[in-house]
Amino acid sequence: MSKSIITIGRQFGSGGHEIAEKLASKLDVPFYDKELLKRAAKESGLCEEIFENFDEKPSSSFLYSLVMDPYSFGYPGNGYEMPLNHKVFLAAFDTIKKIAEEGPSVIVGRCADYALQDFDNVISIFIKAPIDDRIKRISDKYELTELKAKDMIYKKDKQRAGYYNYYSTKKWADIKSYDLIIDSKVLGIDGTVDLLADYVKRVDEAD
Repeated sequence: MSKSIITIGRQFGSGGHEIAEKLASKLDVPFYDKELLKRAAKESGLCEEIFENFDEKPSSSFLYSLVMDPYSFGYPGNGYEMPLNHKVFLAAFDTIKKIAEEGPSVIVGRCADYALQDFDNVISIFIKAPIDDRIKRISDKYELTELKAKDMIYKKDKQRAGYYNYYSTKKWADIKSYDLIIDSKVLGIDGTVDLLADYVKRVDEAD
């Protein structure tokens, strides 16, 4: 079992989720992606649907937040309450820290590298891939035309970048924000998993 907590950021369509899940299995550590949202919802008392709606998005629409949480905009209530999207982020932030305190794991997205910046045993990784490869992957997975797949990719990447840049002090996909950035096309999914597992092993041994 690895001694490290691995955080994985990813471009949409790069295979980042699959790589992260397989890496967790290979390292024999827990894997958190959507599972993190379920746990954050349960521990915070907020509805799981709310987490899904705000997941890796920088901010909400005024109308949606007003419907879901009118008190956050200064309507009847005792004092100021922060906007719902901030509550969701902080709940996820706290859950990520609790997960890290429990031991090694692989955590996908949601500014996990930023949330755990004070932990010594964190390896932050970013998975990318050429746009043509991502279009093919998304087109095949969701049975979309290449044009619609491309639109979905740009929208998802924009949301993820906005979320990361909004809530952290770093920049999404910037080389300075991660310990390692890897192109999943070079070695493929399984080859990338093997490379990352070896990298983590070497980091563990160096410590």
